[in-house]
Amino acid sequence: MNLSDLPLGPLERAFIASLRRLDPQAAPPVLLAAALCCEALARGDVCLPLGRVAGQRPWPDSNASLPPLADWQRQLQTSTLVCGMEGYAPLVLVGERLYLARYHAYERELAERLLVLDAERPQVDETQLAESLGRLFAFNQQSPDWQRLAAAQAVRRCLAVISGGPGTGKTTTVVRLLAALLEQPGGERLAIGLAAPTGKAAARMAEAIRAAKAALPVSEPIKQALPDDARTLHRLLGSRGDSPKVRHHAGNPLPLDVLVVDEASMVDLALMARLTAALPPGARLILLGDKDQLAAVEAGAVFAELCAGGGFAGETAAELQRLIGQPVPSGAPRSQIGEAVVLLTHSHRFAGDSGIGELARRINAGDAQGTRRVLLDARPDLAWNPAPTPAALLERLENGYAAYLQMAKAGEPAQAFTRFNSFRILSAQREGAFGVNNLNEALEARFKRRLGMPARERWYPGRAVMVRQNDYALDLFNGDIGLCLNTPQGLRVFFECEQGHRSFSPARLPSHDSAFAMTVHKSQGSEFDEVLLVLPEQPGPLLTRALFYTGITRARQRVEIWALPERLNEAVETCADYAAGLAERLALVAAEEVQVVTGNQLRLF
Repeated sequence: MNLSDLPLGPLERAFIASLRRLDPQAAPPVLLAAALCCEALARGDVCLPLGRVAGQRPWPDSNASLPPLADWQRQLQTSTLVCGMEGYAPLVLVGERLYLARYHAYERELAERLLVLDAERPQVDETQLAESLGRLFAFNQQSPDWQRLAAAQAVRRCLAVISGGPGTGKTTTVVRLLAALLEQPGGERLAIGLAAPTGKAAARMAEAIRAAKAALPVSEPIKQALPDDARTLHRLLGSRGDSPKVRHHAGNPLPLDVLVVDEASMVDLALMARLTAALPPGARLILLGDKDQLAAVEAGAVFAELCAGGGFAGETAAELQRLIGQPVPSGAPRSQIGEAVVLLTHSHRFAGDSGIGELARRINAGDAQGTRRVLLDARPDLAWNPAPTPAALLERLENGYAAYLQMAKAGEPAQAFTRFNSFRILSAQREGAFGVNNLNEALEARFKRRLGMPARERWYPGRAVMVRQNDYALDLFNGDIGLCLNTPQGLRVFFECEQGHRSFSPARLPSHDSAFAMTVHKSQGSEFDEVLLVLPEQPGPLLTRALFYTGITRARQRVEIWALPERLNEAVETCADYAAGLAERLALVAAEEVQVVTGNQLRLF
């Protein structure tokens, strides 16, 4: 097998070259496995599941084929480039899973730290806790009250994993559970930190907590002790540019007693491993997210793996029932951290007759026929165009943004942001006729013609941009949205902040893109009054159930879907399979099979 003839990328070729320097006699199947490991990481997999590809041709345009599984494993086991659970080598083989050494270490260390966290049982005044929970969650009439259960477990343990879809009250839950923590004896001394993967998500979290704590039935000192400032995880850890090194680690832990991480589904394996390593002994970690949303762009669907196997053993269910005064369903957890996991299921945003809520349920159930039926029911909050064309889409988008562009001329930032966030176009991909790049370019050409501006002019009143590079000096972060508005000083780009808005000269901005159309990935953590979601004309790996669900649930009031029926079916029926071993490491009964996170399920291969 001549590896130089294979369609490998520059990273894979460089990695193979470095391995050949370590072992000039390395067998081609071993080097090919290493290259496939790199490709797997780029797809979001933590490891390469050998059983999926053994005996096959990994590239359709190449005649190269892989050995049968048993032969392949034998060659890997005898290679000096590969080690097992012990020892050190560039590649690590665990059963049928092949890892790059760094990612195997991330996964192993994360599992160990989570188990240590979950085993911690802080001292709790349960009489005070029961009183706090009864008062703080008195507004909830559901039984069982999963928000109250989540708060109870978060106070009683050092690890809490809380998952829920849009409108299920994750922020309501966390602000009240923090209040309950502060009401515990000595709670006023707790150092509490709030963080999220992106600057946009951190700002939304801080804003939501500031709004929620004003109405809390607690004393003024407790309100004052609640944090209302959130940071990005990279800034919290003290990231140093492109280096994997951070300021806070096991040797220099974070000065926190409690850390709350919002949008945890967006946190990849490497970042979660560094985060848990930076927690001081005895600290609490509270992870909030939606297990059904898109996973992180980098490798690892960590949050979905953590949510697998949840449940309350009989003794724990009885303890919680005494604490909250409600029946608590019991079911043996299948994970060692299963009792730390609580799934919020009642949506306060989408009522029982909500089309968006019903559509989300059908998508997560993999029910393509039911999804189409809901879309054809003529519900007021749903619309479906089954025959989209680029020309018709651009006409619809120009009309959708017309009111915003008119308002942008006045230069009043608050009103401009309100209008801009009332409508957004989301796409599954960056390229193609329905891709973000093409839509933004075509829309901007139309907007400039409407404003009577030269086509070559980059900046105009109403231009929307998204920052794609963190700039700590300007306090601007990847994903932040800015609007270019008219001011007496000329065109300025405004960004939302805690004190209202900050503005910059366009020339000062870090690297950015136009942002009338956004990818579904970039929209995570955002909400808009109305969303138009367009799916690609051709099938592709990005078209998955998680992407479809994430896209429609960005809408507060209405969703409009432009998609061919066959693409709609594919989106509902296609699960994103991420090969990983974290859930297996946390399972109560270890398995030899490869575990794959599939939407909200775990499948064994």
